[in-house]
Amino acid sequence: MKFEFNAKYNTIAAYSILVLTIVAVIVAALLRIEAIAAFLGDCLSVLSPFIWGFSIAYILCPLLNAYERWILKAGKGKISGKGARRLGALGAYVTAIILLAVFFSIVIPQVAQSIASLAQQIPAWLAQLEPMVTNLAQKYNLASLPEGTVDKILGTAEAWMQTFASNLTTLVPQLFQWTMSFTTGIINIIVGFIVSLYLLLDKERFFAHVRKIFCAFFSKARVDRLTQITRKSHQVFSGFIVGKILDSFIIFLICLFFMSLFRWPYAMLISVIVGVTNVIPYFGPFFGAIPSILILLIVDPVTAFWFAIFILLLQQLDGNVIGPKILGDSTGLSAFWVIFAITVFGSLLGVVGMFIGVPLFAVIYSLISEFVTSRLEQKGLPTETGDYAPPGHPILEKKKKKLPSLHWNTHKKE
Repeated sequence: MKFEFNAKYNTIAAYSILVLTIVAVIVAALLRIEAIAAFLGDCLSVLSPFIWGFSIAYILCPLLNAYERWILKAGKGKISGKGARRLGALGAYVTAIILLAVFFSIVIPQVAQSIASLAQQIPAWLAQLEPMVTNLAQKYNLASLPEGTVDKILGTAEAWMQTFASNLTTLVPQLFQWTMSFTTGIINIIVGFIVSLYLLLDKERFFAHVRKIFCAFFSKARVDRLTQITRKSHQVFSGFIVGKILDSFIIFLICLFFMSLFRWPYAMLISVIVGVTNVIPYFGPFFGAIPSILILLIVDPVTAFWFAIFILLLQQLDGNVIGPKILGDSTGLSAFWVIFAITVFGSLLGVVGMFIGVPLFAVIYSLISEFVTSRLEQKGLPTETGDYAPPGHPILEKKKKKLPSLHWNTHKKE
């Protein structure tokens, strides 16, 4: 008896087997999640030099491009493209090494010294806390408060400050431990620098290799679309990350200059806190200002007050002048979507997610927007958001001249 194949049922069977296989793989992965996580950790450990290399190359690429353009312009045709690339890479690495040397020789020691000094001052400040609260209670006639209220306030404040002092005390050994861990992994970083050098010197060739591999498995149209998405993502990421780092560095310098000018204590420590937290969009200024003000409160409440005013003015300067000049509209996201991206990716990836969440969501938002626009154009519908607003809405007034609006009054008789 001859067995006849039915194409319809064969397709159903193939899809069923595929779905069952995927479900089985997911179930097996969930049952052995710890082993899989350990395996992925080992893979990341092995690939860490190349991850370092790609990260270093990506950060230094804008600097390399700037040096390369300047060298070709200054050479006036006398320097070849390969020579300009090598000189540009040399300039980028020398600049990075100088910045790192300054950071580790000047900034880190002063920050560690400030932390140690602050930890030593906290016990003396705690000793002055009780008479200060007692004087305030007598001055403002707080004796009418329920019995034990002042003691509870003092106890809570002392417990909090002791915890804060304990954390500061253990922070210096932790810094030493982190330094030792960094030294232990120095080989990976050196290899990463070598890998990054190869990537920068021959970045176009590596990109061509990747494109060649994709063209072997996918259609040219899909590869072109993927290339377009990659370039757009690179523009958003590089523009935002490099710009935000430069913006935060400028804020660090301004804060350090004025704190040193006014002779406020812990200038280097607080300036580092303000500069580092500034890389986090939107919430960064608050993350940096709160611990800085608390540190100054321990030394002098009046100084903390003036610093709060100064940091408010500094963030206004950054938000309205420095930031827009450097970043421009690199993401194209409204404030609502910026907060959404920081909250979601911060919850998923922590501090790193809060930093990369905005450019990552900007890429996702752009892709969704392009897809929606394409679908609307296929249906012959307007693509402007204002055309979908109800009559009388402010956004409608701005867009109504570009494309015809949709008819929202569906009950109107023809």
